[in-house]
Amino acid sequence: MSRPVVREYQNDEKLKSDIEELSNIGVSKDDIYVLSHDDDRTERVADGVDANTIGKKEMGLSSLKNVFSKKGDELREKMQEIGFSEDESERYEEEMDQGKIFLFVTDTDKVAEWK
Repeated sequence: MSRPVVREYQNDEKLKSDIEELSNIGVSKDDIYVLSHDDDRTERVADGVDANTIGKKEMGLSSLKNVFSKKGDELREKMQEIGFSEDESERYEEEMDQGKIFLFVTDTDKVAEWK
């Protein structure tokens, strides 16, 4: 599994715009993940791009039109499931503790076309 493409955002509108752009070039929502510690913020982004949030009952990666709003260990575990090392997952999760929101894209072939 190749490492997902990562972008960090401070601006939710730019994040939504980029997700729409990814959809336009053919990236499936099943390959797009938005991760943040702020449940309300994650929910707003999800609503804006017609993505689903993943709650405690959806622990697998099978049904994902994806927005994770997980804390700590669960968040790091999910990042490892989509291709990040333990160290990378810890680093991203620490940055989320500081209020950052991330976009991860697992379809690395299609995202190569994305600027």
